[in-house]
Amino acid sequence: MKCRLLVRCALTYIPVLVLASLRAAQLAAPAPHAIQPRVITQPTKHDTDDPAIWINPADHKKSLIVGTDKNSDGALNVYDLDGNIVQVVSGLKRPNNVDIAYGLKLGGQPTDIAVTTERVMQRLRIYRLPDMQCVDKGDLVVFGGDPERAPMGLALYRRPRDGAMFAFVGGKSGPRLGYIGQYRLEDDGTGRVKMTLVRQFGAYSGKKEIEAIAVDAELGFVYYSDETFGVRKYAADPDTPDANQELALFATSGFASDCEGISIYKINDGTGYILVSDQQANQFRIYPREGTPGHPHDHTLIKTVPVAAIESDGSEVTSAALSPKFPNGLFVAMSNGRVFHLYSWDDIAGNDLAKTPNGIRSAAPKP
Repeated sequence: MKCRLLVRCALTYIPVLVLASLRAAQLAAPAPHAIQPRVITQPTKHDTDDPAIWINPADHKKSLIVGTDKNSDGALNVYDLDGNIVQVVSGLKRPNNVDIAYGLKLGGQPTDIAVTTERVMQRLRIYRLPDMQCVDKGDLVVFGGDPERAPMGLALYRRPRDGAMFAFVGGKSGPRLGYIGQYRLEDDGTGRVKMTLVRQFGAYSGKKEIEAIAVDAELGFVYYSDETFGVRKYAADPDTPDANQELALFATSGFASDCEGISIYKINDGTGYILVSDQQANQFRIYPREGTPGHPHDHTLIKTVPVAAIESDGSEVTSAALSPKFPNGLFVAMSNGRVFHLYSWDDIAGNDLAKTPNGIRSAAPKP
């Protein structure tokens, strides 16, 4: 009798497993009409997670993409616009996210930097661009070294009014209030970077974690994905009155599971688009950067774009005209398979969204 029960349970359980496997396969596969990338990068050694774009001021065609290879034997990989790995910065213990900023004063010289979270070591690492030479002393430990808050998410902010540089950092876990740490980055007097905690802010649902962070320096806002809950918006400048007051919570419905990577396509008139990864659905949901008329913090869905990237985590976008493949901008998305996908903004925008080379919206033609 016991054997019969075991057989019956097994026969009942097998279809459930099959259905679950089929469902997982459906979620993993891109939609038949998914947008295809113009370029797929060389595979990395371990596991891609997050990209950042450095725009070469002398020649846009020589711009670079810096991406994390997330592993305890991890690295930052540097790619050209054809997807080739042109440099590897190794010896990093689980680099998670990366971001790029321009013009940090080091040794009296404006310096472009790439910053990554080194999760196992609970610190930030900072590299000069484009040669990727380290410009920190290895002591930029965040959240007091608390292993429960090992750093994952990262975004950089250069304050327009004075050029002050900040890093926003999110950990693997954190409190319900004060999840995000904002740190000031500056020269320590020797040409190396020192770091000072400015504030801890930001609500957390407690549902999963906060990794994806993006900054709109021109409009003065920081966004982060409270995974499976929504995208939250705050003032980026810590000196703003009521800077710790939440300004918006959006992207709260319609996602297969996680709301993940955030990137912002910027246009010079203050408009543009906020792209949020619907990770398990292999698509990006797009919201207006400027909000709606009279309601700048009202970010309602305007378009959903299926992509070939599988379970995309980190992403980045620029409106800079980089090359014939990317005449109106470049969108980079992490994909399973240890690669990043490079999409032309023209393909993402389709006939619905603005295409503005170098972020400049042309004046409307006179009637």
